[in-house]
Amino acid sequence: MNLGLIGFIAIIFIIVNTVSLLLFWADKRRAVKDRYRIKESTLIVSGLIGPFGALAGMKLFRHKTQKRKFKAVYLFLVLHLILIVLLIWKFLI
Repeated sequence: MNLGLIGFIAIIFIIVNTVSLLLFWADKRRAVKDRYRIKESTLIVSGLIGPFGALAGMKLFRHKTQKRKFKAVYLFLVLHLILIVLLIWKFLI
């Protein structure tokens, strides 16, 4: 695999996780101000696609940490870590 492609994938991954973090921040802010909220399904999907950002948002903003369905973000994170390790093992070693 080309190193340029790996860099591109890494940048996309960083952007997706940043968006996920910002969604949790925005929802927490809206909750505090008693405004229209972001759907939980949207937050779950963002956790599936960008679990590092979602978990960071949950911890930093103390948001959705007690909701049972958001425990899935931990599973999503583990799945992403496994995928990253497999990709590194396959293409860089």
